[in-house]
Amino acid sequence: MARIVVIGAGLGAMAAAARLAVAGHRVTVYERGATYGGAVGRFERDGFAFDTGPGLLHLPAVYRDLFVKTGKEPLEECVALTQVDPASRHVFADGIRVDLPNASRAGTVAALDAALGAGAGERWGDFLVRAREAWDRTRRPLLEEPQPADPAPLAREPYPALKPGLLRRPTTTLARIGTRELRDPRLAALLDAYAWTYGFDPATAPAAAAVLPYMEQTFGSWYVGGGLRALADAVYERCLKRRVEFVFDTPVEDVLEKDGRAVGVRLAGGDTVEADHVVSGAPVPALPPRSDGRPRHQVLGTSRVTVCLALRGPREPTAVHRTVVHADGDRPTVTVLRPDDPALRPDADHESVTVTATVRTSPERDADAWEAFAEGMVEAAGRAVPGLRERLLWRHVRTPEDVRRDTGAAEVPGPALAGAEGLLLPAANRSPLPGLWFAGGWSHPGGGLAHAGMSGALVAGFIVEGADFRGSR
Repeated sequence: MARIVVIGAGLGAMAAAARLAVAGHRVTVYERGATYGGAVGRFERDGFAFDTGPGLLHLPAVYRDLFVKTGKEPLEECVALTQVDPASRHVFADGIRVDLPNASRAGTVAALDAALGAGAGERWGDFLVRAREAWDRTRRPLLEEPQPADPAPLAREPYPALKPGLLRRPTTTLARIGTRELRDPRLAALLDAYAWTYGFDPATAPAAAAVLPYMEQTFGSWYVGGGLRALADAVYERCLKRRVEFVFDTPVEDVLEKDGRAVGVRLAGGDTVEADHVVSGAPVPALPPRSDGRPRHQVLGTSRVTVCLALRGPREPTAVHRTVVHADGDRPTVTVLRPDDPALRPDADHESVTVTATVRTSPERDADAWEAFAEGMVEAAGRAVPGLRERLLWRHVRTPEDVRRDTGAAEVPGPALAGAEGLLLPAANRSPLPGLWFAGGWSHPGGGLAHAGMSGALVAGFIVEGADFRGSR
């Protein structure tokens, strides 16, 4: 039985902790904050409740596997998990609206044809075929397997070019796919929105980012009853049942090293804790650059602003769970989440609405600038919520500084992507220091609930199975 210290209580770190405890190891989690969940937070006031991190779950199979491998109760016995249908409503700058069904390519094609004109759905469908090819080429090495010792092959673009002769230059960015292959500004905006949701600028994101809409539209979008915070609650409870120990309000200041190996941690205040392995779920500490001088982790430079809206009056019958209101002039693209969940509102005569937007972490803005930005978000959200201004009781704004306070970093990590010369590959789970491992959104396979959960599985696999571990099968 090994002694294992886990730094941080985010979802990826807790996923690793639960798996390691089941394998018979003694696991202690040290969390600098007062609670668990990391970016999967909750804001509550006056009977209203809001998720302050992700609002939907994709690839739930990752957490189904976690619960199967760590106990008798499957995921669906621990949380209420339902598919969101339609998966999303899109409101374009020209006023056109389209509802996209959940996990139905034929339905999506038909909806786009009806809203945007004949041929629009076919172009989107053809794009998804090429996106699937990129997904098939990268799914295992970027999600299910440890990052290879030589990641150079993942630096190459997996998205297939169109037939020779149709394009003079290869498609190298997601924005070019929208311009050259979709040939409709609204389809291009639809594609861009998926990139921004995950923190990527479509103008610089590689064409490989096409896997993001493919993943969502193929495997579906799921909601956890009570909000995504309920998933964090369930994972935490599973850890406790497996006798994982949690120590809150206790920052870890340093990883102890002896004879070229991690041997424990030093806590704030100077106390030390010995360990056979240290798993860091906190933002990846400064790592030596690669031999070519590039960093060993993603640098996206984006974060999120979240506006929590407490509304009087019930949710109208035609409302949908998620609406994406696309950029129009100075107004940003925003995602409006309106879950029909009694657990998030004081009663049936009120509604909790969450509005999010991706922003750059620099330049920094003062409080007045963030309030002005939030005002623009609320204005945009009014295109998704009838009578929003008249119904508004109060709003609560969360900026990148709030993200920094809760998670240790203002930046929100994105999932690993191939291409881009390898710059969008996060740090490997195995650190340069033996005995130190990285789990969570800042390490392979990157950010997002499913990817963080898979990161925890990979780290546990390394520690339990040793150097021969090759990933999930």
